[in-house]
Amino acid sequence: MTQNPRSQPAAARPGHKHPDAEQRCPCGSGDTYAACCARFLLGAPAPTAEALMRSRYSANALLSRDPAFFAGYLHRTWAAETRPALSDLTAPGPHWRRLNILGTTAGGPFHDTGTVEFVAAYQDAPDGGTSSDQPRTRGRLHELSRFRRESGQWLYVDGDVS
Repeated sequence: MTQNPRSQPAAARPGHKHPDAEQRCPCGSGDTYAACCARFLLGAPAPTAEALMRSRYSANALLSRDPAFFAGYLHRTWAAETRPALSDLTAPGPHWRRLNILGTTAGGPFHDTGTVEFVAAYQDAPDGGTSSDQPRTRGRLHELSRFRRESGQWLYVDGDVS
């Protein structure tokens, strides 16, 4: 019987450049990548709005390793009415440095909606490029994100950036 590639640990998936399964997860939970966001990126449904938020942050942080795979995850977990084109999600972005969850409202296993407020720190080249020889500027994204659960799957709807 052929093993389902979606059930393989992230580091074992051929063709995908995931972090080592024992590395700390990019979302900052303190868990390893394998014990945290990898399972959601590989297809398991996130149990809460916060878990989806963390996995989407990880997908953004890892985007440059495998743009098609990680952009695909972002696209699949975005509500259809606000979702951008898949091609818009594969473009290189800033280097995400740290995620800090400030609070959540609802978004648990027994809710259909929820919010997650977070601050994400990043570094970016002044011209938006990724050249390592350019000085990078630091910034932060503060957002109150809205989530909705449909058919057992949490989806990102939109957010207010401040």
